[in-house]
Amino acid sequence: MDNKEILKFCLEKGLLIDNELLNLFSETSDVESVKLMIQKIKDSSSQKIITREVFNKNKEKVNQFFLTLPKENQEKLESLKIKLGLSIEISRKTSEVSTHLSEFDKNKENPKQDQIDFEKKQIDNSMSNVKLIHSNSILNKKLEVRDFINYFRGRYSEMKNILQERSELHNLISINKIVGDRRNVSIIGIVSDKRITKNKNILLEVEDLTGKIRVLISQNKPDLYKKTEDITLDSVMGLKGVGNREIIFANDVIFPDSTIFERKKSPVEEFVLFTADLHIGSKLFLEENFLKFIDYLNGKVPNTPEVERIKYLVIAGDLIAGVGIYPGQEKELKISDVEQQYAKAAELLGKIRNNIKIIICPGNHDALRIMEPQPLLDEKYAWPLYNLKNVILVTNPSQINIGSRKGFGGFDILLYHGYSYHYYANNVPKLMKEKAVHQPDKLMHYILKQKHLAPTHSSTLYFPSAEDPLIIKNVPDILVSAHTHKSAVSYYNNILTISSSSWESKTAFQEKMGNEPDFCKVPMFNLKTRAIKVLDFE
Repeated sequence: MDNKEILKFCLEKGLLIDNELLNLFSETSDVESVKLMIQKIKDSSSQKIITREVFNKNKEKVNQFFLTLPKENQEKLESLKIKLGLSIEISRKTSEVSTHLSEFDKNKENPKQDQIDFEKKQIDNSMSNVKLIHSNSILNKKLEVRDFINYFRGRYSEMKNILQERSELHNLISINKIVGDRRNVSIIGIVSDKRITKNKNILLEVEDLTGKIRVLISQNKPDLYKKTEDITLDSVMGLKGVGNREIIFANDVIFPDSTIFERKKSPVEEFVLFTADLHIGSKLFLEENFLKFIDYLNGKVPNTPEVERIKYLVIAGDLIAGVGIYPGQEKELKISDVEQQYAKAAELLGKIRNNIKIIICPGNHDALRIMEPQPLLDEKYAWPLYNLKNVILVTNPSQINIGSRKGFGGFDILLYHGYSYHYYANNVPKLMKEKAVHQPDKLMHYILKQKHLAPTHSSTLYFPSAEDPLIIKNVPDILVSAHTHKSAVSYYNNILTISSSSWESKTAFQEKMGNEPDFCKVPMFNLKTRAIKVLDFE
């Protein structure tokens, strides 16, 4: 493609484009798709100058645009996608896996994993209608205090960009620019402290990149007070009120929030199933029940005509029981070696017909770091899964797209195991009153409102990268989680929220913690009608 054609298009649109991107775009022959992509970046960023930095900030929206293109156009742009960092070249061999544990043969050296190798189990075009929207790169490095500072500064800046689009925030100003008395102001800040005064008012300490200020919420404003009670530390939000440089008396609190404006439907009838927390390797693993589930998927249960249209199975973490996860766990293990636990998992999943795509993200019981984002399941231990040709491994969290086809963008699914959920269930007043640990969809609604999977510093272990991977940048059609072992299906602002039950009987540790798990419940979602049915294999 000639540079001049792209430059002419950009000039017509009032845009400037940097040389690096211009040269990359010029290497492809699909000029019309490139023009549409540039338009997409302009619409998403509202920027007049398209630089590599602007592109990177809007990478997920551009990736969504690629998914809507016809397959022929996608193939033409594959090289461009790789150079832009939207795709990775795939080079991997697959083979059938024996269904007998004793026949697994580990006959190769497994490289030490210093960084995720996406070539090993990345989604490729052969995976039909499963596409990766976002998966986190994992780096190993020595952490310093500066990393945490940059992490929170990066989070603040990104959330500020989201919040400053909200029309409710009139007279938006930085904290250090507040002057005079009784002034109407709006600020965007991160909550660094929260306490109750002796007069029963809520006093927040809020900071931005320019300074700190106190914000008082009066108990004489019951609606606002109730809203503010549920604010958690380290969350970023907008605040409106009247005040001076010392204190603001709040009139409103604006959360980032997550909303989609339509409940989309596929033109083709397909089904996706959601499960998690198999805990394979535990003495309490409900293997017979899981085998019934496999028989169902393979069409061995009479009067189940829908089975042939099941195309996807999403497993949201804790495929295995792990080792040393909680005190006394070793007494409850049938298989005490994590490699053998994964071999057993591959044996079972290998029984499922191979035209069902199985998407697996890790959880805190899996054999890898708990620190989020969690990488792909480690090939050193989970190598048998790497040999299953219909298994797709993703990070925790990650976002995928299923069911896209010409004229239909498919469904975006955000996978997050849910390690942070217990913190909010035990610390947010509203969630405590609702006993949200037994109603996990309430927890999922809460984090969607925050637009962050773990806003409070102590709610999960995390890797402080410059770009916060736990921000919900691209609002999904479906959020799927697990960890609580409770089954729940509901909607929040048109976003379908699904929490998965468990395939492990109640453990002594769960009993001690007061957990009341659900067992063997599998939500099934019809992509065409949006009908949801919970299959019960208990």
